Amino acid sequence: MECEPRQNDKHKKEMMAVQDSMEVLSGKWKISIISSICYYNKRRFSDILNDVDGISNKMLSKELKELEINQLVKRTVLDTQPVTVQYELTEHGLTLKTIINNLTDWGMEHRKKIIGE
Repeated sequence: MECEPRQNDKHKKEMMAVQDSMEVLSGKWKISIISSICYYNKRRFSDILNDVDGISNKMLSKELKELEINQLVKRTVLDTQPVTVQYELTEHGLTLKTIINNLTDWGMEHRKKIIGE
């Protein structure tokens, strides 16, 4: 019986880790933004705006700033006319690639199961 509290402590830490992850990645847009950058390696602001259906300029800007703060996305201003801003995943952000690929696979299977496409 002594093992149970330790096991519960372990699961508490695991649940906390899930909550921490969801806090960083939650919301309607973050996973889609990360996916856009992940699939193409480097993405301009306008490209992400086109990739993420329904997002506004203001919301994309806000979400990218949050992803930068969490060191998942790197912003580079290119010396072009007009100025171009490019985004890429940081080394830390690249650790999400497996999750993005798993979500993609799961989403495709789920779509097949539910609507047969």
